[in-house]
Amino acid sequence: MSTPGNRRIHDFAAIGVGPFNLGLAALTQPLEGLDAVFLEQRESFDWHPGMMLEPAHLQVPFMADLVTLADPTSPYSFLNFLKQTGRLYRFYIRENFYALRAEYNQYCQWVAGQLPSVRFGTAVLDTAYDDGVYRLSLSGPDGPEVLYARRLVLGTGTSPCVPEAGAGIVAAAAAGRGGVAFHNADYLARKAELQQKRSITVLGSGQSAAEIYYELLQEADVHGYQLNWVTRSGRFFPLEYTKLTLEMTSPEYVDYFHALPQQQRDQLNKNQKNLYKGINSDLIDAIYDLLYTRSLSGMVDTQLLTHSTLTAAEWDPAAGTHTLHLHHDEQGASYTLDSEAVVMATGYNYREPGFLAGIRDRIARDSAGRFAVDRNYGTGVEPGEIFVQNAELHTHGFATPDLGMGAYRNSCILREITGREVYPVERSIAFQQFGVPAAVPVEVPA
Repeated sequence: MSTPGNRRIHDFAAIGVGPFNLGLAALTQPLEGLDAVFLEQRESFDWHPGMMLEPAHLQVPFMADLVTLADPTSPYSFLNFLKQTGRLYRFYIRENFYALRAEYNQYCQWVAGQLPSVRFGTAVLDTAYDDGVYRLSLSGPDGPEVLYARRLVLGTGTSPCVPEAGAGIVAAAAAGRGGVAFHNADYLARKAELQQKRSITVLGSGQSAAEIYYELLQEADVHGYQLNWVTRSGRFFPLEYTKLTLEMTSPEYVDYFHALPQQQRDQLNKNQKNLYKGINSDLIDAIYDLLYTRSLSGMVDTQLLTHSTLTAAEWDPAAGTHTLHLHHDEQGASYTLDSEAVVMATGYNYREPGFLAGIRDRIARDSAGRFAVDRNYGTGVEPGEIFVQNAELHTHGFATPDLGMGAYRNSCILREITGREVYPVERSIAFQQFGVPAAVPVEVPA
């Protein structure tokens, strides 16, 4: 920290406090002489509150907490959280490595409450740069404020993504001009309203779509609605979770992926979605078992539709239904589906925050206008000035949103900021090799 002209300048300011920047805050807390501040516009930590379904759990083991894979001795570990809240033995007896999603949220809230560097209720409105210092204009609990930092860490997270073909009905519903249509981020808040409808359609192919479908299917006989699940995928893909596949969430694979040409990386990301966007296989089995059990008393009033891409959608006020126009991509045929309510479980996308406009010339870009993120997670025109969290899928691959890689990435970022390896960064953990072996000459086509 330096204070020229009585002006406090933080070593870095992290914007957005989701799990990744919260992990960075926890790893930064014990470091003497490093002045960091973490800014979050929400009033408190709350991780995907609309999807806190009671039985839902993480898809990674509890060791993929905020700190353990960087510092197993940290007081901010998940196991210490369990100990301090009197639940360690219960978790031990449970014999399940996968923490409940609500439990993980409570853990993150517990950590956030212990970190004085984390400031909630503080929005970044604008940024500027002058003579090696970033100037942040803020709106906080006490009104407008200006904050200065030598580096930035962008962790503003991803936003709900609605396909263009369905954006109209979601917008109309939000404005009170249509039926019930919303992104799954609002699922729990709207669930009771949803279940009053005679028909419900869930669109999506990942874990969230499966969780919502399963919960609605469990209660369909009580409420008497017809239930559909529509996916453009060819089948209901399970998350690939074999051990050799898990080695792809490793420093070595990130090295390999980052070194590939941009076009090849983009193609790989399209083909690898089932590696991080698939459905837990136990949940797929549970859905089938429930369908089978319900079928004993007659066919279940439900449809599971694959290969089906939404091409258009409109609200029919006279009928009180949405008409979904779908295209069966394998058969090349189009059809429609009417549904009173629609849930878009269609994922999240990164959207560059508007407050970066003032420092646009400080950010490195690729040919597609995206952040040109270097191997050490920096995207500034000057190395070591601006870092990103979970905005580098196109440069670092599908390990980007993986909670298990968060502590590794934060260790790398802290190494770049401090100039020393504060937390040992593991470089070689995989048994397999992802590229041509070093001893074999690489033949480049003429």
